[in-house]
Amino acid sequence: MSFLIRVQLPDSPGTLGAVATALGMAGADILSVDVVERGEGIAVDDLVVELPSGRLPDALITAAESVEGVEVDAVRPYAGVLDTHRELELVEEIAARPVSGLDLLAEGVPKIIRAGWSLVVAKADHEVRRLASSTAAPEVPLRDLPWLPLERATVLDSEDSWIPDTWKELGTELAATPLGKPDRALLVGRPGGPMFRAAEVARLAHLAGIVAVVLDS
Repeated sequence: MSFLIRVQLPDSPGTLGAVATALGMAGADILSVDVVERGEGIAVDDLVVELPSGRLPDALITAAESVEGVEVDAVRPYAGVLDTHRELELVEEIAARPVSGLDLLAEGVPKIIRAGWSLVVAKADHEVRRLASSTAAPEVPLRDLPWLPLERATVLDSEDSWIPDTWKELGTELAATPLGKPDRALLVGRPGGPMFRAAEVARLAHLAGIVAVVLDS
């Protein structure tokens, strides 16, 4: 079974290699590594690893944190392959099929941002409309989105009153960004975490900004 493990580690030579060695000794096969954020001597990396049948994911935490200075932010099951450099391909696909642009965006974003699902939502006359959704997006209706209109990309408080109880029960981390206009937004959910980092929110905003230009051109 594959897992996505997010680690914070000292941004120094050899540390990531030591983590990889520790995970390997725990029986994990590392499939890919992606740098999420770097700064002030700390790196945040996402590793997709595969564990043999019968091995518990707790072994990943123990192994990674056996390396001095390493902290595990989250471990969650991961299906598929990390697709973190597909922005350009997604934009090109939307430009070629603008009528389906919002659907393509909603389906493609979770693979790029490493999220569980995404929605394109809008608010008009105090009514919330769902314009597009990814395959795994929850179907629970949204009665209100008090954060719309939205001026800039942001991490949303996962305990706010507007959030459905089922999302809270799953520990869903949320981020949103305007999509061409303040009353239309791309909402991304990550059940079970980890929380969205500043670099991920900036990446989401950049992608949404490009797509909005393509759709409105």
